[in-house]
Amino acid sequence: MAPPVLTSVVPNTGPVAGTNPVTLNGSQFTGATAVTFGSAAALSYTVTTPSAISATVPPGTGTVNVTVRTPSGLSNTVTYTYAPAPTLSSIAPGQGPTSGGTTVVLTGTGLTGATAVTFGSTPATSFTVNSATQITATTPAGNGAVPVTATTVGGTSGAVFFSYLTAPSLLSVAPSQGPASGGTTVVLTGTGLTGTTSVTFGSTPATSFTVNSATQITAVSPAGTGTVPVTVTGPGGTSNTVFYSYLAAPALTALSPAQGPTTAGASVTLTGTGLTTASAVLFGSTPASFTVVSDTTLVALAPAGPAGAVAVGVTTAAGSSNTVSYLRVAAPAI
Repeated sequence: MAPPVLTSVVPNTGPVAGTNPVTLNGSQFTGATAVTFGSAAALSYTVTTPSAISATVPPGTGTVNVTVRTPSGLSNTVTYTYAPAPTLSSIAPGQGPTSGGTTVVLTGTGLTGATAVTFGSTPATSFTVNSATQITATTPAGNGAVPVTATTVGGTSGAVFFSYLTAPSLLSVAPSQGPASGGTTVVLTGTGLTGTTSVTFGSTPATSFTVNSATQITAVSPAGTGTVPVTVTGPGGTSNTVFYSYLAAPALTALSPAQGPTTAGASVTLTGTGLTTASAVLFGSTPASFTVVSDTTLVALAPAGPAGAVAVGVTTAAGSSNTVSYLRVAAPAI
């Protein structure tokens, strides 16, 4: 009778620890008396048909020759490779949002042919084996700090750790309004603000910002118009929004009456736009007491001053207005 013939071993790779099942394909296997992997005997084997043997691989290293022996002789050889278990040494970045979607780079050894990358018990959303020492993966959603492992035919690696961070949260911005030209220093209050990488007003980045603590950021508003959402972004994602309003600079169109005595107390009505947030009314350099009636009207009490024309202006949160002229008239003398 002819000796056995081996055509393949499936799979032809496995862990150095062995104990994994394989199938030997070929012919003339009836009555097989030995199956060897290199110099080591298979841990067990069963001749399932004259053309197939089920065997359990012994421990080993490198690439070895597999043979089958029967009473008719020794077969030819096919090769089997012991793949070392993969190792992981680092993950970068090591943190990201709980929503997942962070692209990370895993560095290690023996990563060729990786069949799985897991974050805790959850598979990576996707991964690509770049080389035997590097995998690029996308994180799934998760919480807390989780072990990350890679699996190949050689087994499963030890773990490196990835931390899921909650998104920052904003509670307030103060002041919540300022001039359209920007330049207002505001304080953002919230939670999880450590590590903030950007602060935006609408779609425009803050002129500058400083993270004071996990609960506070100081930022300088950029130029803008209208009411815009303010957000902060950090390793945990992007926050909810608080709102900041850009105010148009005040403008004066008239005052009535246009003249009055040199003594204090004359009531003067100023008309214009953007007067709601008025913080000062000046007659020359002298402040006057005033009452805001509406965005277009305020009433001031003229302060005392010398006879002659004086420029009257208004200051609001959006800046200073143009000026209109008020004439002080001296009382008649007898």
